Amino acid sequence: MRLAGVGKRYGVRGAWVLRGVDLHLPRGGLVRVEGENGSGKSTLLRVVAGVCEPTTGRVTDRGSAAYVPERFPPDLPMTALRYLTHLGRLHGLTGRESAKRAKAWAERLDFGDKVREPLRGLSKGTCQKVALAQAFMAEPDLLVLDEAWTGLDAGSRRVLDGCVVDRVESGATVVFVDHGPGHLADEVTDTYRVEDGAVAPAVPAVNATRVVIDIETGPRPLLDRLPGSPVREEGRPGVLRLHSTTAHSDALLRHLLTAVPGVSVRAVHREGDGA
Repeated sequence: MRLAGVGKRYGVRGAWVLRGVDLHLPRGGLVRVEGENGSGKSTLLRVVAGVCEPTTGRVTDRGSAAYVPERFPPDLPMTALRYLTHLGRLHGLTGRESAKRAKAWAERLDFGDKVREPLRGLSKGTCQKVALAQAFMAEPDLLVLDEAWTGLDAGSRRVLDGCVVDRVESGATVVFVDHGPGHLADEVTDTYRVEDGAVAPAVPAVNATRVVIDIETGPRPLLDRLPGSPVREEGRPGVLRLHSTTAHSDALLRHLLTAVPGVSVRAVHREGDGA
């Protein structure tokens, strides 16, 4: 997805929280957002997720999106299962499929024994798990997590890490804020910092080193949603060269080997090392 010239302020005369934001968030990317308290991180995430509209500029190619806010509103007059089933239907699932996915995610996130309890009686940590379940069960193209690890114990945080990595490897884009500076450091593909209303790369791009993957394809390979949106270079008939960042290369290879029929990986090497 892309943000072009995005600005955001609250009220006609309010101060600009974001101004002139231009971002490209690739498919299969795990994007970390940093910044001081009050810098506009949460506003940026809400705009990215489509929860609020930008005051200026455009957001394009978002696809389906799911959002986990910093604070989950637990004072809702329903059980966790009813809430999740309702949210699933809002995401376009049938009632039966919503309930099925709700129960599956309740088990994965370790609150299956509480899924039929009223939200008002659940602990903060369990409410956070309910918020996570409603986002993951939608299998969105874009997943936005605003301090979603807050309130979880160490074991639950590790489970959430695994869920995030799985979502990225499926080709989705995940954008997150978390206070732990080293959190998911080995998986993060891009890091941006919000400061004085501007958004810029927080560190030199990790994409300086690139990986080249040569593949042989059938007549109609399904290559429309590859992790990391690699640059394509046509070779001889039936051969395609993909230029990927190192951060995306593992997910891209896994996707080619397991999820794309009619594709054969012929060579993998660092850019500049091979033919």
